[in-house]
Amino acid sequence: MNKVSIRFFDDREVRAIWDDEQNKWWFSVLDIVAVLTDQDDYTKTRNYWKYLKAKLKKENSEVVSATTQLKILAPDGKKRLTDMLDYDGIIALGKTFPATKANRFIISGKW
Repeated sequence: MNKVSIRFFDDREVRAIWDDEQNKWWFSVLDIVAVLTDQDDYTKTRNYWKYLKAKLKKENSEVVSATTQLKILAPDGKKRLTDMLDYDGIIALGKTFPATKANRFIISGKW
């Protein structure tokens, strides 16, 4: 059975789900992007991830290939397929952000 968890970074939610088969946590990419861009608008966050994902794909980034989709409770209350990354993928994603907040996010690992 998969466990669902809500983690927090700077008082912002980061949805996570435990995968029993692979024995690891998966984190919502959109939630991580919202934290790193300090964005509250879901549509803007989604559009930013869509742009970044396309850019990283063009660069043959491993971040995109490490992304998997899992069903998790969406902000609208419905379970939807969401791009997810494991811990290593989140660290790699954070490194694509030049901001100081991204560096603090990567170093802290408290989420």
